[in-house]
Amino acid sequence: MDRSEIKAFIAKRCAKELKDGDVVNLGIGLPTMIPHYLPEGVELVIHAELGIVGAGAAPAEGAENYDPYHVVDAGGSPASVACDGGFIDSATNFGLIRGGHVDACFLGALEVDAQGNLANWIIPGKKMPGMGGAMDLCVGAKKCIVCMEHTAKGNPKILEQCKLPLTASHCVNTIITEMCVFQVTENGLVMTELNPEFTVEDVKAATAAPFTVAADCKSMLD
Repeated sequence: MDRSEIKAFIAKRCAKELKDGDVVNLGIGLPTMIPHYLPEGVELVIHAELGIVGAGAAPAEGAENYDPYHVVDAGGSPASVACDGGFIDSATNFGLIRGGHVDACFLGALEVDAQGNLANWIIPGKKMPGMGGAMDLCVGAKKCIVCMEHTAKGNPKILEQCKLPLTASHCVNTIITEMCVFQVTENGLVMTELNPEFTVEDVKAATAAPFTVAADCKSMLD
């Protein structure tokens, strides 16, 4: 698979996880591409940690609603509010998350492991402001879905046990990469879908955690 196609491929597969009316929080980077690939008839309420319920498409520079100083997403990029959306204060915002009102969150990861632990906020020795709202989303959202490239510079990101500081423990339900889809179960990782461009042996070589292959494992393209 050409590297230029990977992120779009993952985002398109992630979009299949959603149904009409879901309240969804999209992490920084790749997850923001998911709304471009929603199935016909599916509309989302996009929740943004900085206080938007019903976030809209990212505005183009120079557009009437382009306000990079006051209306931004979690990554600090210009955002917008869709029709019927609105702004809420921080307490209400995190009340929605902690109250279980977010149907799914899609997050990237530095590492994720066979127990569903997630590390996505810091590499020791590098200065970071903090993990932000990810720790709340991981435990407050009804589903936590990690969407990421399978490896980083050839090194596995799916491990038997995370080595980096955790964002949250035992929180991840599903892992979606360009190679396959894993479900995190109490018995470990189960591969339920495979990209036909790869073999099971390819996935094993790129994964530093044991996994089983579901008897009904299907193509990610179905």
